This record gives sequence, structure tokens and C-alpha cells, in this order.
Amino acid sequence: MTVQAAVVINPSKVLDLQERRRELCGALADAGWPEPIWLETTPEDPGCGMAREAAAAGAEVVLVCGGDGTVMAVAGELAGTDVAVALIPSGTGNLLATNLGIPLDVAEAVAVAITGERRRIDVGEVEGCGIFTVMAGMGFDAAMVGETPDSAKARFGWAAYVATGLRNLTRHRASVRIRLDGGQWMHRKASTVLVANVGRLQGGLPLLPDAAPDDGTLDVAVLTPRHLADWVRLAAGVVLRRGSDTHGLETFRARSVEVHAARDEPRELDGDVIAPARRLAARVRPGALVVCVPSS
Repeated sequence: MTVQAAVVINPSKVLDLQERRRELCGALADAGWPEPIWLETTPEDPGCGMAREAAAAGAEVVLVCGGDGTVMAVAGELAGTDVAVALIPSGTGNLLATNLGIPLDVAEAVAVAITGERRRIDVGEVEGCGIFTVMAGMGFDAAMVGETPDSAKARFGWAAYVATGLRNLTRHRASVRIRLDGGQWMHRKASTVLVANVGRLQGGLPLLPDAAPDDGTLDVAVLTPRHLADWVRLAAGVVLRRGSDTHGLETFRARSVEVHAARDEPRELDGDVIAPARRLAARVRPGALVVCVPSS
């Protein structure tokens, strides 16, 4: 079947751009697909304009060659359409690809775009900030992301977050109020609140092992460790997949989530830092995004 494809690529995530172009275009040509529309992101536009251009040009599949930030930008434009997103992992995290079982090898990921299935997944939307495909966070996780240099991420991958994370373990917990689906407010002292569409973190850690990207809900993780020993117990519980029995971790599921903090807190969407604020309000958009996944 002939399919018009587009490639949205982040040049900063690719060591040899011309070689990557030959690899992608060659694989598509071998499958009988026409020359793809080639669109490179810029520092000013992480992929939003390129996704719009691809859709306007009639692309049926958009291959996204970049990290989670590039995927988030493209997904924000294509959510609610029938244009499929094919993930070609190239960045630091690649968390959506990992959670969907997309191979990290470029040739294998392109094969998924060509021969894989099309699956509708949910996305989350944060009021005033845009959509996320992996998770939104407020507190410790956002501080860790914001303080990790891009040079360290490029060199060490997800391990670059370890040193920054250790520095933030002594960060004071925030007083927060959390409301699920418009219900009663819950009061907590939390290090971080995560609103997730999928369950695995950097390094494959299963923070929310029961989270599914197509269940029409968001999973919420409230991390409440008080000191280093609590963090160690929490980490052990996550690794051992204890779920809701993990010390220092509460989990919930909802279609909409509101978080109010007593002070401005760092915030992030899919690993991209957004402006600190006292509020994070998210809702799910069920089945909004079509993605290419391995055939079952």
C-alpha cells in the first residue's frame, strides 16, 4: 500500500543528519512509499509548525525523529486527527516509545511505521500549557529535569538525571491539595505529583505498572517521602512492583486532576520544563492520537 509520509526530525538529536535521511528515505522507498516530506525542527519551533505543514500536505503518517519533546510538539498538533504518528526514537528519554514497545533501533522503528498496527491512545491536556503523551509533573521531578544540563543528557542519556535527582532529595515537601474528577479535596505533603498517561519512567522503572495509554483515564502518583530512608524504601517498592503498597507512594486514577500548592512549584510536561506555578490542572482526551505500534 502506497502511503504519503512526512518526517519531522530534530537535527540536534541526530549525529549524522544526511545518513539518517538516507536511512529513513531508503527504508520507505523499499516499501514502495513515495519520497517523504522532510521537515526539520528549529530552536524556535520544536515541531508544531512542521506537524501542521505535514498534515496540510496530505501526510497520512508522520515519522517523528527526536525525543519526547519533539513527540509532544507533533502530537499536540495531530491529536484529534486521523494522521498517524510513528516514533523513531532519537532523544534522551523516548518514554512514549518505551511504553508502547517501539524498538530503539532506527531501522526496526521504521519497520513498525511501515508494517505495524495503528492504535488510538489517550493524551493528557494541561490547562493553559498544552498536551502531554507521557506525564505532567509538579515538584521534585520538574526540578530534576530543569536542573539537568542538556550536555549531560546528550552524553549520558537518562542516567544524567541521577546526580540532579540526588541533589533534590532533600528538597522540602510542598503542601498540596488534590482533587480528582471534581470530588473532595485531598490534602498532602508531597515531594512531587505526577499525572501520567503511561507507567514507566526513565530506565524502565514501573512507577505505575497498571497504567494504560488507552483506558480513557490518567494515573496519578503522589510521592510523599520525608527523608533519604523513605526515598530508598520508595525506590525499592517501585523496582519490586509493589504498586499501591509502596511506602511513600499513593496512586489514583481519574479523568481530570487538579493540584494546588501553597507556593510556586516547578512543573514539566513530557520532560520539558514549563513555567512554575501553584496550580496544575489536567484532563484526559480519550483516543485522541493515532500511533504506529508493533503488530500483535
